[in-house]
Amino acid sequence: MNRRYDISIIGTVGLPAAYGGFETLAEQLTLRLSSRHRIQVFCSGRKYPVGTSRPQHSGAADLCYVEWDANGWQSIPYDFVSLWRSARDTRTLLVLGVSGGLLLPVIRLFWPTTRIVTNVDGLEWKRRKWGHVARLVLRISEWAAVRFSHAVVADNQGILDHIALTYRRDSYLIAYGGDQASTAPKAQSSPDTRFEDGTYYLAVCRIEPENNIAEMLEAFATTPQAPIVLIGNWSGSPFAKNLRLRFGQFANIELKDPIYDAARLYLLRRGAKAYVHGHSAGGTNPSLVEAMYAGMAVLAYDVDYNRHTTGNQAMYWANVFALIECLQNASVEALRNNADAMARIAQQQYTWAGVAAQYEAVLFASF
Repeated sequence: MNRRYDISIIGTVGLPAAYGGFETLAEQLTLRLSSRHRIQVFCSGRKYPVGTSRPQHSGAADLCYVEWDANGWQSIPYDFVSLWRSARDTRTLLVLGVSGGLLLPVIRLFWPTTRIVTNVDGLEWKRRKWGHVARLVLRISEWAAVRFSHAVVADNQGILDHIALTYRRDSYLIAYGGDQASTAPKAQSSPDTRFEDGTYYLAVCRIEPENNIAEMLEAFATTPQAPIVLIGNWSGSPFAKNLRLRFGQFANIELKDPIYDAARLYLLRRGAKAYVHGHSAGGTNPSLVEAMYAGMAVLAYDVDYNRHTTGNQAMYWANVFALIECLQNASVEALRNNADAMARIAQQQYTWAGVAAQYEAVLFASF
């Protein structure tokens, strides 16, 4: 059957990438694959309202808008509509996340020749922000996504092990790239912070409980000689607003709203003493990979996902007191060795050229 598109990418906020890991993945795949394949990417109309700039193309890829939000509870109808609109005209659906999982058996029934490849992301149903009903729906959606996809992608060995143990199914291990964050800006300037180069720690994340933001800030508030710049969506929830109110006045804590400009982020990374990573419920986190590629020492929350990503060669903390100990006792030599190891692992494992080649092989495998 002649299809209009070879690949439809479903589950992102949209392009150009200005939100998170899935958007960067979609952007990098379109950059590297659109010369050989016809691609469309679904975008949230809520983020690109009618009357504002709504690009119709990203490079050679077509952009298609759906009038729902790509996150929160609206991610379910957003993915449903995207899947339904694309299944008939697409050779392979690349589904990012499991929100649309419950529709996949219907897609398989009506369009049996359409291939479905799903990246299950992290264990969304474990996130503390969801209530019991939402967690149940997400757990069932994960089951359906694994059961009815032709191929499943895990971005971390911990997620691959979970799929194998829970569902008795093999999956493909494909992480994220980080080399897009390693290009120096054309005009060099100082990092956008009040702290001096080489003195501050950096964290970039969504302000959510499972990212251990409160624990992180408590540790730095208790260690005034250690400054931190923490970038995130501080106006995105009551949880975030309360943390900003509680910790925003500390002299050694600088809380910044999201920064999507690559040059500003590059300078902040290069000027930092180390990167602090608190994620506990995901797989391979893109912001962590980008920090590794920038040659930053890493202080990561101690879960198997983060140990897999960092090759067990970072520094790890599991509570406020362990993070305080890292801040007080990590020597210059230990941080330098940590940073060298992170850069080496990133260059070996987390390049977008390699990631795109792996995805291309999975997307067009026979079934």
